[in-house]
Amino acid sequence: MSSPASTGGRAVRSGAPLSKLGPWLAAAVALAVLPRVFDSGLALTTMSLMGTMAIFALSYNMLLGQTGLLSFGHAVYYGLGGFMTVHLMNLVEAAGLPVPLALFPLAGGVAGLLFAALFGSVATRRAGTAFAMITLGLCELVASAALILQHVFGGEQGVGTDRTALVHPFGISFGPQLQVYYLIAFWGLVSAAAMFALTRTPFGRMCRAVRDNPERARFIGFDIQAVRFLAFTFSGGFAGVAGALAAINFELMSSSQLGLTQSGAVILMTFIGGTGDFVGPILGAVLVTWLQVSLSDVTDLWRLYLGLLFIGVVMFAPEGLAGVLRRQWPLLAARRLHRVLPAYAAATIAGLTLAAGCSLALEMTNHLMVHASDGPAMRFAYLRLSAASPLPWCAAALLALAGGGLLRKAMPWVRAAYAQALTAAPEGRTKT
Repeated sequence: MSSPASTGGRAVRSGAPLSKLGPWLAAAVALAVLPRVFDSGLALTTMSLMGTMAIFALSYNMLLGQTGLLSFGHAVYYGLGGFMTVHLMNLVEAAGLPVPLALFPLAGGVAGLLFAALFGSVATRRAGTAFAMITLGLCELVASAALILQHVFGGEQGVGTDRTALVHPFGISFGPQLQVYYLIAFWGLVSAAAMFALTRTPFGRMCRAVRDNPERARFIGFDIQAVRFLAFTFSGGFAGVAGALAAINFELMSSSQLGLTQSGAVILMTFIGGTGDFVGPILGAVLVTWLQVSLSDVTDLWRLYLGLLFIGVVMFAPEGLAGVLRRQWPLLAARRLHRVLPAYAAATIAGLTLAAGCSLALEMTNHLMVHASDGPAMRFAYLRLSAASPLPWCAAALLALAGGGLLRKAMPWVRAAYAQALTAAPEGRTKT
């Protein structure tokens, strides 16, 4: 007979894998259920785009968050992976080969990996500012070549394809957006799991060592250039998978997806979500994508708002959304989060008031300067007003001043309430 201690030890060991698989199983269930909750065409399209951008942002975080390499040209591998997928889909369609659509993200991943190995052999010879400038130059080089090689990249119109023209295994044509969503969700989950597994390998620990202290890593025998090269290559491969999914989703790839705009977008997503946590880029991709889709239908200034959000996060929450949420976990575990909720609510109301005043002033300025031919009448949220009237300007100034003043008073309250709640929490429960 086995002793209770040994039985309990086996129970703990057998339960450990389940605890590690729990978040992934929960994510799989959530991805499967979401289309049943948000079933409109716009929601499915938005969630498909979110999944693609989440893979893209996670691949970028392999460079920035894991290895400490700031790249300004990560869209190169995203775009080249997408173009390779489009051309391969057209080739398979013309040849009538029985290759299912679900396998084509592998082609994008291989293309991204090979091009990242090619360009990374040059870029990773330097680090810091030099590395960032090299990636910037490579991005401009590839974007310019895409406009010249029109027979490969299709010029400004891009290269299109038809995902429904391929073989239909089990009767799945991938015509409905729901089927495309599930394809993106599957590859997103697989890619995220693979990238997470890489962070738990000795290679992932070497990347963090090179990021934190490259001189010490070199002293103990690491080839830091080789570590950076491998991280760059793997990152490009996963970016290629994201590009392939984008090509399948939109059935089109254009040269704009190779340039600085797309590279800047992934930097925004990663920084806003947080580079210190694995889920940070996912949160950033979901938020930024939702803001892009929702704000672009409402205002011409949506890029300005995203830029202001980025500046605010970098200045006041450099750990990103995931870092802010992580700091609440000790209070939640100690059941003391309710002690700081009043302070959080006051700061939120003050911040929204400040944002409303600034947004109103920006929208009226934009209307008078850009849309002057439409007359002074305009719409802000659910209100109709005249941008030429002094009353809305006074209201904007009042909201901005009141919100700024309240926020300035609320922030010390937030910090004090958080510190008190954290100090009052039992010591054993404050560890995450």
